[in-house]
Amino acid sequence: MGLDPGLRRLALGTLLAAYPGPVPPDWAVDLVADGLAGHTLFGTNVHDPAQVAASTAALRAGRADVLIAIDEEGGDVTRLAHATGSPYPGNAALGTIGDVALTRRIYQAIGAELAALGVTVNLAPTVDVNTAADNPVIGTRSFGADPVRVAAHSAAAVSGLQAAGVAACAKHFPGHGATIADSHHELPTVDVPLSVLRQRDLPPFAAVVAAGARAVMTAHIRVPALTGAGPATFSRAVLVDLLRTEYGFTGAVITDALEMKGAAVAAGGVGPAAVRSLAAGADLLCIGAKVDADLVERVAAEIVEALTDGRLTTARVEEAAGRAAALAAWTRTAGEAPTSTDTDLGYAAARRAVRVDGVLTGLDRPLVVQLHTESTIAEGRVPWGLGPHLDEVQEIRVIAAETDPATLRGLAGERPIVLVGRHLHRLPGGPELIAELALEHPVTVVEMGWPAQWRPAGVRAFVTTYGASHANGRAAAEALGLAG
Repeated sequence: MGLDPGLRRLALGTLLAAYPGPVPPDWAVDLVADGLAGHTLFGTNVHDPAQVAASTAALRAGRADVLIAIDEEGGDVTRLAHATGSPYPGNAALGTIGDVALTRRIYQAIGAELAALGVTVNLAPTVDVNTAADNPVIGTRSFGADPVRVAAHSAAAVSGLQAAGVAACAKHFPGHGATIADSHHELPTVDVPLSVLRQRDLPPFAAVVAAGARAVMTAHIRVPALTGAGPATFSRAVLVDLLRTEYGFTGAVITDALEMKGAAVAAGGVGPAAVRSLAAGADLLCIGAKVDADLVERVAAEIVEALTDGRLTTARVEEAAGRAAALAAWTRTAGEAPTSTDTDLGYAAARRAVRVDGVLTGLDRPLVVQLHTESTIAEGRVPWGLGPHLDEVQEIRVIAAETDPATLRGLAGERPIVLVGRHLHRLPGGPELIAELALEHPVTVVEMGWPAQWRPAGVRAFVTTYGASHANGRAAAEALGLAG
C-alpha cells in the first residue's frame, strides 16, 4: 500500500536532497514537482557556470520556488571553484584582517555569483568560535577565537550574502569550534556548562539572528548540559528553548547532513535521524551528498510513519514545511544581485591577511616542498598550495612522515627550501622534518592552515596565510617574491 499523497508531499516539503552528476536526473526534478523542498549542490554537480545555471533552471522547471543550496564559504570550502580553489580568502583570513566592511563585500560578491547561477541558499557563513587549536573540521573556516570578533564578522557576512538576494545559513549551532573530533566521523562532545556556551560560543549566533539570518544550521555535537546523550540536532532544548525562545530566531532551522555519523549512528539511520530532528524543532533536513530517489522516498516514508505512530505530530511537520516554504518565498522576492563584481577583490583581501615572522630574503629560485595533508570531508579534494602561482620555481610534493631530510637537502643543493603545509603543528612528521632541515639548511615555512601558537625553531621566516584558497596561495607566492 502506497503512502498517502498528501502526507508524502508534506514530508517531502521538509527535505533537502541531492543528486549525482552535472545534470539533474529526471527523478530529482520529479521530486521537486511532487513537493521536495529542494536540493543541495556539491562539487560533483559543478563543471562550469553555464552548466550550473542550466541545472538550476531545470530544477526550477519542476517548481518555481525550489530551494537550491550550496556550501560556498570561500577559503578552504568551495563548490563553485572546487577544481581550482576559491578566488576568495576564507573566514580566518578575514578575521585576521579585521575589516568588517571588507567581510561584507566579500560575502556580497560570493552571493552575487550564486544568485547569477540560480542558487538561493548559501550554507554559510561558519560562525563557530574556533577555540580548539586542533579542531579537525572548523579551523580556518572560523573568523577566529575571539567571540566578539567572530560575532562582528558573522553579522557582516550574513548582511553581505542577503544583500545579494541569497539566504544565509549560519552554522553550526550551538557552536562546533571547541571540538577536537569531526562530526562527519563521530559524535563530538563539548562538556561545558551553558554559562560557558553563552560567553564563548553563542555570541556569534546572537549576532546573526540580530542581522536577520534567514537560516541557522544545527551541529551534530553533544553538549551534555543541554542535549544529554544525543547531538544538538536532536535536542529540543537547543533548537527551541535556546535558539528560538532565548535568542528569538524565527527563520528556518536546517540540519547538517543527516548521513554524517554524528547523526546517523546516534539515531540508527538517516530516516530515524530525520524524524528525531523534526521532533526536536528542525525545519529543513539536509539528507547528505550521496542521495538517490530511493533514499528520499525512504526518508519521506519514515516521516509519514512517524506521523501515524505518534513520534511526530502533524502540526510540527506542517510548521517545518511552512518555514521551508517561507524561506523559499523570501529568496524569490529578495531582489536582484549586482550584475558585476570586482574580480580582484578576493586576491587583494588575501594579500592583506598574510603575516610574516622573520626575514624574507635570499629566496632566489628556492626548492618549494609541499607537505601532503589529508582534506576533510567538508573541504573535499580542492587544489591548494603555491604551485599554480610559481614563476620558474621547482616544486615537489612529499609526505612528511615518509621523507628523509637528507634527500631534500640533496635536491635543494645550494638553494633555500620553502616548506608549505596546512596545520603543520599536528601533521605527522611535519614538525620533526622542519626541525631537522632547519639545522643545516635555510628554510622558510608557509603555514596555510590554522597556525595555533606553534612556531618552529631555526627557520628563516614563518609565513601565515590563514587559509589555503587559490587567493591565499597567490598572496603567499607574491609575499615570497616567487609569483609570475
